[in-house]
Amino acid sequence: MGMTVAEKILARASGKTVVRPGDVVEPRVDLAMSHENAALVINQFQDIYKGTGLEPRVWDPDRIVIIFDHRVPAESSKTATNQKKIREFCAGQGIWHFHDIRGDEGGICHQILPEYGYVRPGQIVVGTDSHTTSHGALGALAMGIGATEMASVWTLGILLNLEVPATIQVAVTGRFQKFVGAKDLILHLIGKITAKGALFKVLEFHGPTVERMEVSGRLVLSNMSVEAGATAGIVPADDRTLDYLRKDAGVREPLKPVKPDPDADYDRLVEIHVDDLEPQIACPHTVDNVKGISQVEKTRIQQVVIGSCTNGRLDDLAVAASILKGRKVAKGTRLIVFPASSRIYRKAMERGYLRDLMESGAVIMNPGCGCCLGVHQGALGDGETALATTNRNFKGRMGNPNGDVYLCSPATAAASAVTGVITDPRQGGKS
Repeated sequence: MGMTVAEKILARASGKTVVRPGDVVEPRVDLAMSHENAALVINQFQDIYKGTGLEPRVWDPDRIVIIFDHRVPAESSKTATNQKKIREFCAGQGIWHFHDIRGDEGGICHQILPEYGYVRPGQIVVGTDSHTTSHGALGALAMGIGATEMASVWTLGILLNLEVPATIQVAVTGRFQKFVGAKDLILHLIGKITAKGALFKVLEFHGPTVERMEVSGRLVLSNMSVEAGATAGIVPADDRTLDYLRKDAGVREPLKPVKPDPDADYDRLVEIHVDDLEPQIACPHTVDNVKGISQVEKTRIQQVVIGSCTNGRLDDLAVAASILKGRKVAKGTRLIVFPASSRIYRKAMERGYLRDLMESGAVIMNPGCGCCLGVHQGALGDGETALATTNRNFKGRMGNPNGDVYLCSPATAAASAVTGVITDPRQGGKS
């Protein structure tokens, strides 16, 4: 019996020929990422060395990436002090893959990792952020872990006592309608299998629809796999993956995609056909409360957000700008745009997307997690409703438990910004 992509990666990293779901392994980590919560990881890491007489040293500074993105620029003195602590730690440990608050190399961690070529197919990638699953879009096994576990990784370079997860195969066929895409697909899947449907399992995406997707769309699928409870979401690497890594991310060394065996044993198969899929909306207050847009059209909104680690990429901004160009954001509605990285910001500026968005009435923010996190930049007022391309809509997610958050695609967000109500982009968007 063959193995799935996740099983093959774990077997390689654990020095084993074969692994099966339920086996306990200790795989070597290829890449470890943290953002501002590295301050907590540092505390746990230093605690490991207390009483040993040894100087705390990370196992391999070249395999650690630190990226400021959740609170940039710092919104408080506490955050600023923690960021200062992390800067000093990185300098002292020789961690040079550090992305500070800069206009030339900043951005959201889940955009920076693929954009800078840090992630490779077949790697074990861990991050102190639940949406680390994003990097499965490049054929890696990417997982979110806690600060204590990350401190252990920094010390040893391995994951301790990891149970091999079972894998669900997701087969997608058909062609999307105009203004329907990857975000609608993943929302539909989460609504179909529920927020616990892939709990402690891996979602492995297949089918001609996925094969035709650019890496940006695949990142959306893997990013939101965690919202179905998944440990990871993987799109097996193919020629599109390799082209992206070589041409866009500048990777030069040989790359080895990991493919599932034809006789791999999957936990189950989920089949989705997208020809008739309408734009999808995740309604308050859970990501699996998903409805077709026809069921929620005309819902009044006060805020629209386009961006985040899910949908802040160049093609997202391009489709939003194409819908909004020459039009105006509705009175009583505000539109906030967060490009996912400095590179995307610059390219969107060069191509005129930001100009078109600004002239429509949008406010362009610096790359970062902003109001998705709910700490600063775009919190909701009591009783307000937001429509966002972000990935979560739990109570308080956008800074106020007395607000409502609906999730959608960039096309739906842009079309709705023009009308001030949730609007089907197939009718409200431009042809």
